Amino acid sequence: MGAAGRVRRWVARGVALLLGCLLVLAFPAPALWWLAWVGLAPLVVLFARAGSYREAGWRSCLASAGFFLTFFHWVLPQVGLLALAVAVVAAVVWVPFGLLTYQLLREPSPGRVALAGVVLPSVWVSVEVVRSWERLGGPWGILGLTQWQVPPVLDVAALGGMWLLSAVLVAVNVGLAAAALPGVSRAVRFSGAGLAVVVAASALGYGLLRADPAMTGTIRVAGVQAGVIHDPGQRFARHVELTRTVRGRGQDVVVWGQSSMAFDPARRPDTVTLLRETAAAVGSDVLVNVDARGTDGRIRKTAQQYGAGGLVGTYEKRRLVPFGEYVPLRSLLGGLLRDTGIADEDRAPGVEPSILRVGAVRLGPLISYESVFPDLRRELVRRGADVTVVQGSLTSFHGTWAHPVQASAEAIRAVESGRSAVLVELDGTSAAFDARGRRLAWLPPDARGIFVVEVPIHEGSTPYVRWGDWVPATAFVITVATLVLLGSRALLRIRPR
Repeated sequence: MGAAGRVRRWVARGVALLLGCLLVLAFPAPALWWLAWVGLAPLVVLFARAGSYREAGWRSCLASAGFFLTFFHWVLPQVGLLALAVAVVAAVVWVPFGLLTYQLLREPSPGRVALAGVVLPSVWVSVEVVRSWERLGGPWGILGLTQWQVPPVLDVAALGGMWLLSAVLVAVNVGLAAAALPGVSRAVRFSGAGLAVVVAASALGYGLLRADPAMTGTIRVAGVQAGVIHDPGQRFARHVELTRTVRGRGQDVVVWGQSSMAFDPARRPDTVTLLRETAAAVGSDVLVNVDARGTDGRIRKTAQQYGAGGLVGTYEKRRLVPFGEYVPLRSLLGGLLRDTGIADEDRAPGVEPSILRVGAVRLGPLISYESVFPDLRRELVRRGADVTVVQGSLTSFHGTWAHPVQASAEAIRAVESGRSAVLVELDGTSAAFDARGRRLAWLPPDARGIFVVEVPIHEGSTPYVRWGDWVPATAFVITVATLVLLGSRALLRIRPR
């Protein structure tokens, strides 16, 4: 390859890196949701025109690194030396997608375009599911989450979760890329444009035709967003003070954010008495959140519901934040990460989900990090939850994109589960959405005080709750079948010397 060829190659790699960074703008806080419909198409063209598998791998690596390092820029300062490992993992995430794009679209035909419209979204979703494993940080940066503000499209989540939203977006981008590929036939262009139009129209049509879920009543939820108060005693006192101001506002329950109590009430009878008196004074139960060492010596994060008569119900956080609440392979990594923001002691996970009752209403509680996992909502709905409530806190990432990203994901969770969702942050963006993803409340990170929201109670079950993760299962089958088929064809082409 001559000098000019090398220059063109590195320019293409730089463009791939830049396009990966720009795709992040589809997520909050920029929230340019429309970019998710077209922003991947230029990358598909770059991968398809790479000229070799090696170059397709390079371009996909750089695009992936650009996307993930830009998306997670807010967490990198917290992880110290672990940032290098994050960068390496980020760089390889999109490689399967890039290689198969080159395989399918380097010599496109209408049949190959149709095949790419099935295979590439499946590969993309398979990769998203694998990297969403709780020990890898959970499902952050999932492409489908960008559509939380687009009601007709958002309804697709009720059918197949955020995974189906991602598949729709990738299929449309693949179609647009095929239509824009240089030097292809008119038939290929028509095939690509047709793929994009049919998939987009199907998603919009489903949303427009879907009926509102039946509503059986409402529950008034008061959220307390007190902000960062480092002294445990002052933090608790401030929450009590704010809670008492809701008297007379007709709320059914008051919800505090994650870690609103840094000590175990069971060890302080005076605290339990004050919580009982507060519940009696405001005329409703209070849902607090305890981040403290229990009687067994282990630290747990626990939602505790107090009424005028005392403790009513509890829930222990089951999915813990890797490195934030526990350290995988602590004996190996603990010394390397001692001066970073990692947990100095592993929290103990809970075991079972819980349903908390507020009068006749059944609340499904989750705690912070757990809010991003759709399977936990499905489990709560199957157990009878009428509304899901998340107690959150993002104090380590104040002022970053992490706040609106977590809050906006509640819209997706609400549509997936068919239940209204309420998120109350100690410090972050508190929000509430009904079962169609319509915003009921939005309290920015710098806001302090009380908000009260009338939350609809819905009945019925979405296809996603009934059928579960059928989209990832289908995507895995298609991806594996494609790899087996391509591997078999490669072996058949091998000839003995």
